[in-house]
Amino acid sequence: MSEVKQSPLVIKLGGAALESHDTLAALFAALAAYQEHAHRPMVIVHGGGYLVDDLMKKLHMTTVKKDGLRVTPYEQIPLIAGALAGTANKMLQGQAIQGGLNAVGLCLADGGLCHVEELDPELGAVGKATAGDATVLKGILSQHTLPIISSIGLTANGQMMNVNADQAAVAVAQALDAELVLLSDVSGVLDAKGHLLTSLNEAQADALIKGQVITDGMIVKVKAALEAAQALGRPIEVATWRYPEKLAELFAGQSIGTQFLPQ
Repeated sequence: MSEVKQSPLVIKLGGAALESHDTLAALFAALAAYQEHAHRPMVIVHGGGYLVDDLMKKLHMTTVKKDGLRVTPYEQIPLIAGALAGTANKMLQGQAIQGGLNAVGLCLADGGLCHVEELDPELGAVGKATAGDATVLKGILSQHTLPIISSIGLTANGQMMNVNADQAAVAVAQALDAELVLLSDVSGVLDAKGHLLTSLNEAQADALIKGQVITDGMIVKVKAALEAAQALGRPIEVATWRYPEKLAELFAGQSIGTQFLPQ
């Protein structure tokens, strides 16, 4: 395999995938089958907003969002950390173990992997993550183990913080100097005729948004992906988990979705 294919791969797993036992089973089965012969270092970073939403409803607490980010009052962060670093993380670890993988559950603070600070006082316990020290993570990867990392971090004074999972995945990829794939329920970006675009830069994306080809929630995803490519200084990919048979190609370094190119 080429050098590029052997570089670590960070997979951000989000959306409805976390709600589907069958999807997760297929994903981890594909990952286990690939790792049997390839041994590419891979890391999963996840959120789990639906679990938090369910918890808030059960506790009769309202969920407020500002610019797409969940407002997290400091008194709620222990509950949200429990849902993400606890329930969601262990659920994914359990699925990975069931799929035959040796998995370790982590958060952004473990081993000093990411530095986290408050993003905006109006958002409460919402953090911005930046790359830290990946030594411990590299040690885990050297043991052919799959790290599954929740998007919960700690500040320098030990305050729990909820970090947007896409942004957390970028920080982890930077710390590890890894490639990044955002796995979601969409195959990538489609053109006006409904064909998958294999690559996209900022100018092309702006034109598609102006032409109302990219609309609604996809605008947010596209802008986030372009920002991630810029931050990492390398192409990143948005692809889908819906076709498990294609995942081995993705793990091997082939593009199966849309690659977002840095400027």
